[in-house]
Amino acid sequence: MSANFDSALIAANAAAAGQHYPSGALYVVATPIGNLADISLRALHVLGLCDTLACEDTRHSQTLLRAYGIDKSSAQWLAVHQHNEAEAAQEVIRRLQAGQRVAYVSDAGTPAVSDPGARLAWQVQSAGLRVMPMPGASSVTALLSACGTPAHDSSGFVFVGFLPSKTTERAHAVEALGQEPRTQVLLEAPHRMEALAAALGVLGRRPVTVGRELTKQFEEIATVTAEDLSAWLQASTQRTRGEFALVVHAQAQERATGTDHDRMLQILMQELPLKTAVKVAAELSGEAKNALYDRALLLKDGG
Repeated sequence: MSANFDSALIAANAAAAGQHYPSGALYVVATPIGNLADISLRALHVLGLCDTLACEDTRHSQTLLRAYGIDKSSAQWLAVHQHNEAEAAQEVIRRLQAGQRVAYVSDAGTPAVSDPGARLAWQVQSAGLRVMPMPGASSVTALLSACGTPAHDSSGFVFVGFLPSKTTERAHAVEALGQEPRTQVLLEAPHRMEALAAALGVLGRRPVTVGRELTKQFEEIATVTAEDLSAWLQASTQRTRGEFALVVHAQAQERATGTDHDRMLQILMQELPLKTAVKVAAELSGEAKNALYDRALLLKDGG
């Protein structure tokens, strides 16, 4: 372990030790999605403090903790993954009821966001025990923060995750994406990325931002149209490697027509002075005030 992580552990204990970390609680801990430096000081403190480390893959998590200079005995490790999550949750609950602090990590990122952990957290809460989030890295929020949002989109986003692997089911899922006007976030594995890109092509000119190998040395973020996504992937052999997150941007709303503006102005001018009606119409439509004012004068004169 480097001296940098030695210093990080010291800083973590200094910064986080003042907070109360109750026993008998499950700590859901976010871990880096690629860059080891993307670990929070509080996460390091809790990982060192916990009595049991529940994780998706014990070998992977052991390597991760050792990189930070944290070692756990074999009795402190517990595998909790998608194939045994319901059963393993009962062992976690037993340890929590015995007064242990249990930390749960997935292989990368924030647990329970497309990764295992959601059922575990639900069962622990259902047993009347406390679940405490230790927030941090997530490919979802990382890509959203970098891809930007068109001015017309103020409706938030929908997290979709992985689409079905079977061709027909995936096509139906993409059809549903096309009918959803809000921004949507998808995840995909490298060996399925080309098939996903081909399927998304039916969305035509709708913008898609693709994030590849986020936070890693060869990170790549690009925005293309859905119909051009396959060509973008095929432009470099490197682009089919690594983990992917994608943002299907919000459907652009069609601008109101001149007839719509006329109707709005006519209604407003029945109740308001002309200048006030124009001001309200501009705020509602986003159109230039001067253009609306000229149109309002024509309407007032019977034009």
